[in-house]
Amino acid sequence: MLLIGANFASAASGYYNATAILYNTISLSQQLENYREYKNKLVDITGKSNASSRISRGIHLISAGSSDFLQNYYINPLLFTTNTPDTFSDILLNSYDHFIQNLYELGARRIGVATLPPLGCLPAAITAFGHGNNHCVARLNNNAISFNNKLRHRSQRLTRRFSKLKLVVLDIYNPLHTLITEPAENGFAEVRRACCGTGLLETSILCNQHSIGTCSNASQYVFWDGFHPTEAASQILAGSLLTSGSSLIQP
Repeated sequence: MLLIGANFASAASGYYNATAILYNTISLSQQLENYREYKNKLVDITGKSNASSRISRGIHLISAGSSDFLQNYYINPLLFTTNTPDTFSDILLNSYDHFIQNLYELGARRIGVATLPPLGCLPAAITAFGHGNNHCVARLNNNAISFNNKLRHRSQRLTRRFSKLKLVVLDIYNPLHTLITEPAENGFAEVRRACCGTGLLETSILCNQHSIGTCSNASQYVFWDGFHPTEAASQILAGSLLTSGSSLIQP
């Protein structure tokens, strides 16, 4: 499997190491160390030259930031009373910048990074921050849009700095927002509630086929749990990401 690819991600982790500590997940810095260990094993298996070639030609995908906002910043008085969403975004992006530089130093040349989704439209976010309203929380969406704009700017700066780096920002915000605002046109019937349990807040171990209230027709739902899209929605999103990231697979 090492020759095919590897996953270093950890659910509920993020760009902010304190988020990983809060939820006992693998921090971004530790993920980088795990990647470094993977590279060393790859050298042992294939030799240094072949390993370097696999690393440089391989596609590296990064998706982070949602947990930093939804499961830390917005609910953590120590953060939201000392940082605005704008300054917290800068903290996250400094971590992102450092992470990309480290990946580049380890040989990565093709990197795709996902934007934040429309945070205010996730079922759990509406439940927690919507004040009883069943519509998307505009404040959270605006924070996500601002972060995404900064992410694009920072990524462009990194690309200019490292001439051999192919760094592509993969837009997840707009395709998912379209599914949420135009569900019927995309074959979905339910947007506000997720399939799992009550559909309002559950995620992780609280979500499985035995959870009380779990729907029997998940393909009609945009969201599987309070944070994540269903397989049906993910298939549509994947098609959009493949299109926006097509330059990563070009020679």
